[in-house]
Amino acid sequence: MRFRAQRKKIIAEINVVPYIDVSLVLLLVFMMTAPLIEQGVEVDLPNAQANSVDTTQGLPLIVSIDSNGLFYLSNADDPSIPVDQQTMIAKVTAARMINPKQSIMMKADQAVPYGKVVIAMASLQQAGVEKVGLMTEGAE
Repeated sequence: MRFRAQRKKIIAEINVVPYIDVSLVLLLVFMMTAPLIEQGVEVDLPNAQANSVDTTQGLPLIVSIDSNGLFYLSNADDPSIPVDQQTMIAKVTAARMINPKQSIMMKADQAVPYGKVVIAMASLQQAGVEKVGLMTEGAE
């Protein structure tokens, strides 16, 4: 009796299971840390019922106005340093040239005079922004 030596077939496939595991872990880490990351200056937002922002087009550009009426931009070199009106217009215009669909959000301290908010919105209009979202804290 003669036994044939059975050859094992070589499998020429990449095992993707470890890659999927690593991808899911990274996705989980990003999903948990993304809400904790907040840039810019601390402002006391007014309370109101509002819908959350759709971030499918990327993170929004945030214009902040603190209680002293100073402007801050989330895309500035240092988001904690105030910018003047002309710098704000230039940086927003540049950001809109790179990503025209990027949403623009404004968060203003509730102690800020209405005139400062109007000045900021007029500056954004000069930068070519057609829609500005106003950020609020959730009502309690």
